[in-house]
Amino acid sequence: MDQHTWLLAAVPVVGFAAGFINTLAGSGSLLTLPILILLGLPANVANGTNRVGVVLQNIVAVATFRQRGVLPLAGAWKLILPSVVGAVIGAELAVDLDEALLRRTIGVLMLLLLVVMLFKPERWIAEHAAPREARLLVEVPLFFAIGVYGGFIQVSVGLFLMAGLVLGAGYNLVGANALKNLIVLVFSAAALVVFVVNDQVQWTLGLLLGAGQAVGAWVAAHFAVRRGAEFVRWAVIVVTVGAASALFAGL
Repeated sequence: MDQHTWLLAAVPVVGFAAGFINTLAGSGSLLTLPILILLGLPANVANGTNRVGVVLQNIVAVATFRQRGVLPLAGAWKLILPSVVGAVIGAELAVDLDEALLRRTIGVLMLLLLVVMLFKPERWIAEHAAPREARLLVEVPLFFAIGVYGGFIQVSVGLFLMAGLVLGAGYNLVGANALKNLIVLVFSAAALVVFVVNDQVQWTLGLLLGAGQAVGAWVAAHFAVRRGAEFVRWAVIVVTVGAASALFAGL
């Protein structure tokens, strides 16, 4: 088989890995975007096509987390709404995508996030967060900004959402991980509409990738519930180190 055929055959396998990583932490797009570009898609089309798999994986992940009773829905709309508005704006900006400097900026932010996780582990592994008060003046702009970024390029947005939900909004780690997938589902669906309208989605590759991501998400969601916060925390740390390394390497 030629290189193109091998890459095509690898799409659902890469999708599985990305779905697993995204459901536990984030940065699965570091796997999916390169393979889409290697298959000949322009960066903008790869960016739009990538959202198909993200939507499918999060439908499965959210359904699994809800079935297992770990999805905290009370008041979640206050975080979802600003993230959706931000994602639509970010997706509109992504029509003319330039990502070289952006990747290095993400790498710096991810290393800062890693420091937080390593030096404040009690905030990440606490199974039961203290009752939290609504802090709309903090949460609305924070999740709007995360939504803009997620709509723009998606890469590592799950890691930023995890940080925002645990450190900014006060959720415990397993609950934050479940809610992260719901927020990503809703704002990715909104962003996908923008890319579809701009004819920047290749549906065949998107659905092939999404099939693998959906299976990976199902497996990861069961892992997260069964293994608990400590497992998720170390998964976030490992993915953060790998993703930041790849970004600085210019991959």
